[in-house]
Amino acid sequence: MWGFLLSNLFHPFPKPLKYFIDVALFFMVVMHGLQLVLLKSTQPKDQPISYWQEAKIFIFGVFELLAWQKKQPPIKKK
Repeated sequence: MWGFLLSNLFHPFPKPLKYFIDVALFFMVVMHGLQLVLLKSTQPKDQPISYWQEAKIFIFGVFELLAWQKKQPPIKKK
């Protein structure tokens, strides 16, 4: 999906489709960035996320976030 949206920047599609793809790219960048910011703000400070993991979450979005969540140990309740 990223490749399709980014290819529009270098080889634009015809006019009506170009604007739709530009909006879709902007929306995708904003939403994936917002996901990452929300995740980082809810993480405890003693368990920082690596930059590689942040990049994967930004690129793959909710799919990588769900896979990452399954790998995390359960939170112990007091």
